[in-house]
Amino acid sequence: MAVVAICLLPLLVAQTTAPAGRAYEALRAKDYDSAIALFREAIDGAPANPILRQDLGYTYLKAGENEAARDQFAEALRLDPSAERIALEYAFLCNETGRTAEARRTFDRIRKSGGPDARIVAGQAFENIDRPLAEGIARWSAVLAGSPQDYSAHLELGRLAEARGDPGLASEQYLAAWELRPGERQLLLDLARAWQQAGRIEDSRAALIAAARGSRPRVAEQARELAPQRCPYAGEFRRALDLDPANFEMRREFIFLLLEVKQTDEAERELRILTDMAPTDMLAAAQLGFLLLARQDRAGAMIYLDRVLKSGDAELVARVRAVLKAPPTLKERSAVAVPPASAKEMGERSYAKAYLKDAARYLEAAHETDPTDASVMLKLGWVYNVLHQDDIALGWFDQARHSTDPKIAAEAGRAYHNLRPGFARWRFTVWALPFYSTRWNDLFSYGQAKAEYRIGNLPFRPYLSVRFLGDVSAGVPVETRGAQPICCLSEKSFVTAVGVATRYWHRAMAWAEAGAAIRYSSIPDPAFRTQDYRAGVSYSRGWGRLLGSQEPGWFAETHGDGVFVSRFANDVIAYSQTQVGYTLRPFAGLRVQLYGNANITADSKRQDWANFAEAGPGLRFRWSSMPPAVVFSVNALRGTYLQTAKQFNDVRVGFWYALTR
Repeated sequence: MAVVAICLLPLLVAQTTAPAGRAYEALRAKDYDSAIALFREAIDGAPANPILRQDLGYTYLKAGENEAARDQFAEALRLDPSAERIALEYAFLCNETGRTAEARRTFDRIRKSGGPDARIVAGQAFENIDRPLAEGIARWSAVLAGSPQDYSAHLELGRLAEARGDPGLASEQYLAAWELRPGERQLLLDLARAWQQAGRIEDSRAALIAAARGSRPRVAEQARELAPQRCPYAGEFRRALDLDPANFEMRREFIFLLLEVKQTDEAERELRILTDMAPTDMLAAAQLGFLLLARQDRAGAMIYLDRVLKSGDAELVARVRAVLKAPPTLKERSAVAVPPASAKEMGERSYAKAYLKDAARYLEAAHETDPTDASVMLKLGWVYNVLHQDDIALGWFDQARHSTDPKIAAEAGRAYHNLRPGFARWRFTVWALPFYSTRWNDLFSYGQAKAEYRIGNLPFRPYLSVRFLGDVSAGVPVETRGAQPICCLSEKSFVTAVGVATRYWHRAMAWAEAGAAIRYSSIPDPAFRTQDYRAGVSYSRGWGRLLGSQEPGWFAETHGDGVFVSRFANDVIAYSQTQVGYTLRPFAGLRVQLYGNANITADSKRQDWANFAEAGPGLRFRWSSMPPAVVFSVNALRGTYLQTAKQFNDVRVGFWYALTR
């Protein structure tokens, strides 16, 4: 009795590997978007695996995303500091993406402590970076010797010194440039970075505190990401004000902190400085007046309170008129006034009612108010996605996926990778699945060579395909009824076809093809050439510690397929395969999984041979020195035909391999 399900197994397995295996398959197919998404999914299950990080980095390189590749190589190097090849890749990418200091530092380390070949490469790269830096430092130092007030010379010398690994000289020059032009607030970030590298942590933090409270929104946002996620201490405010004494907003915030901790004398001194800096700031004048009233200095208080009464600020005037009942300190206006519904709330309401343009306007206003709110960024991504402005949506998803909220980051990350374009025009794939079955005492081999072509941004690719489906048996029918063979172990054919396959969507894809089967054996059908039409859908999902994981743990995988084959009386076969088991800790490069199988197959015509269930233990393994797409498996199965209740035993031993150019 024949087993068409076995004949169709390569069609099913080709679509149903775990995320890491499917990532390598997509990479070889040059489907970089899918490969990146699958690598990230595999990394979520094995965050301490440097190989996955390394290969994701190479995939980003192929996709032209050098900065993303650099960051993945940095993670791989952190996990495996002895990986010289990754260290070199990382250093070259740092140099290409503007991180000259890190590139120089990495090359310097490798040329001193790496292997012979790595030392040669790193040494030459180090010289290529270091020599121009040294010459530039000498040149700009000479300029400053004659023109010590030259802002550009200080700035260029600081940048060259930082790139050459001299944070002391860099911070000295950045500080001189800042003193010449205190309005150039980007210099505060440069100062913070140089002081951090020089070990001057408190000075670095003061520069970030000052930069985060200024009139340049972009600089302030960058500084907030780097500064401590808390309110600065009084000492930190003082150090920051020494560096940036004209920072009006920072001084105001410092004053409210002093009032909160009941340091009224120091708060009064800072308020006097603030009112001298900004005579039109009525809030500061009122605050100072109330402090003076609190310590019974009515004459001094009225100097400032009269200024408020003449200002026309209705809210403050009312407070001054009620001075005898007023508290000795004021709250900020935003805390006193009862605001209307916030821009974020209005944006969410508009989105819920499908007023998408209004939602975009309100949410962008909310983002300006609080640039760190990742939920607003995520919602903006979805708004522009629904508006079919995916180029804008992609930017918002990219920002939101870096959120510290894991739920927001995960959702934004998935959306980002689903939208990000970048597919190869042509890709050529070859895969093979040989295995031995004790049930049939036969060696089977299935494979496919496929050439796919991308047409614009269409969600599918046409392709040309040649499949092989065969075994080494002598061609004896599996089972006969009278004189008619029911089927044989395989189709013993080469199947040429033209087809179309969709991209993956939520872990599912579909394909269809039309062609002809060319037989190399007269069994089971003497016809040399037969028309062949096939189509299918596939879905797969994995959880836990999959085969690529560096950590042991439980895992589960499920794969489901539906396949139509015209040659079997237009039959449709549904196939489900599930494994649940445990991934062992890698040992000497060997990765092993032990699991239980639960498989079921059924067809639309309810044929005996196509309706069965099977279960049993399995073993899957590979060595890290092998090509990533090679996976060996051994499965011992006990099965039952669902129509006849006939049972069978089978041990299947085989491996899977794929190659793409």
